Amino acid sequence: MKLLLAISLLGIAVSADDGPVTCGSVVKLLANREQVRLHSHDVKYGSGSGQQSVTGMPDSDDVNSHWDIRPSLKGNCRRGTPIECGQVIRLKHQTTGCLLHSHHFSSPLSSNQEISCFGKDGEGDTGDNWQVLCNTDVWLRGELVKLKHEDTGAYLGTSGQQYGRPIAGQKEIVGLSSPNAGSEWRTAEGIYMMPSDE
Repeated sequence: MKLLLAISLLGIAVSADDGPVTCGSVVKLLANREQVRLHSHDVKYGSGSGQQSVTGMPDSDDVNSHWDIRPSLKGNCRRGTPIECGQVIRLKHQTTGCLLHSHHFSSPLSSNQEISCFGKDGEGDTGDNWQVLCNTDVWLRGELVKLKHEDTGAYLGTSGQQYGRPIAGQKEIVGLSSPNAGSEWRTAEGIYMMPSDE
């Protein structure tokens, strides 16, 4: 009871199944088809951009799958405000401080568009901007959404291919030229900031 009260006073919700996804929240994103969480780690691609790799991790308890929801590069959003469908956001990797990124490089396994983690301490460029596409007014926890890369028009997705060593068992995350079942995501575990008036 004391813990729940403390969390409430801090303006944080820990439920993953109701309410909006909000600015400043820290979430894990689950690929609906492959059932892997969007993941990154301090391992660079050996080809393409050579930037920090982004993969899909099947484990739910890995600390390298936390992403902080930020405003777009030139936008702003107040902590705790719901993310509207159509809004452009950035996703900052909690462990390494880089931003979910894409550009016109080929992905290593399937030759789709590469997805990387770019920048330092939350500073990057327009290649970090992603538009949230959903069917409601605001992004709801557990709702299937698509993330469209603003610069290139690619959709964040999975290719269905799996890496070998040194990251055996992790899935390839890519930019898809058109949306399909591999480009559907939903929030899984997370800490959600609540609007200040609640």
